[in-house]
Amino acid sequence: MSSVPAIILVGGAGTRLPEVSATRPKPMADVRGRPFLEYVLAWLRASGVREVILCAGYKAEVIEAHFRAGAGFGLRIRTVREAEPLGTAGALRLALPFVGERALVLNGDSYVEANLDELARVHEDCHALATLVAVERPDASRFGRLLVDGARLRAFEEKRPSPEPGLINAGVYLLERQVLEDIPAGRACSFEREVLPALLASGASVAVCRHDGYFEDIGVPEGLAAFRAAAERLSIKFQ
Repeated sequence: MSSVPAIILVGGAGTRLPEVSATRPKPMADVRGRPFLEYVLAWLRASGVREVILCAGYKAEVIEAHFRAGAGFGLRIRTVREAEPLGTAGALRLALPFVGERALVLNGDSYVEANLDELARVHEDCHALATLVAVERPDASRFGRLLVDGARLRAFEEKRPSPEPGLINAGVYLLERQVLEDIPAGRACSFEREVLPALLASGASVAVCRHDGYFEDIGVPEGLAAFRAAAERLSIKFQ
């Protein structure tokens, strides 16, 4: 995966994390004296990624000041900034000039120790335009569930009010360049609610790579607290 850039969506304001959002973007939440985003970057570097594009929006200057072209992080880092909120897909579209044939895409508020070699293998075996990492959760009610047939994604099931186990989207994707090219430029668009369902509806191959390892979403206080508690136990090596 060293030749594939990683695009990280870091523009979220974190409205459900008021302790964070008052002064910084959600991915910059403090975890044991480091921004959460440093943990994601350290995992990417250990997984062989060499180039990162940060799609920033809310308080982008905080991210730009901290990471400054990757100095000290062992990565080539650039930032693209929204002039206005463009949603997850609209933000991705801004990174298109820096993408070759494929891109690895991550949500900046999730930590997923996915096997990127396995992700690439599933993507190629399924001749997929998009492949997403999925994890099994004992309670999928906050996320919505994925309906799959083997390694193929068949449908998205809406969130349910009652807690039920299920397979969920972990927010890590391997995408062919065409997927980014087809996102409308200059307008707000959701990758999860518009682009992925449209791919399925068109008959395109969308694959699923199951992940059995660690996963946490810090978008809510209990998720951030859980990651803070787990951070010391994770095998993360910083520069």
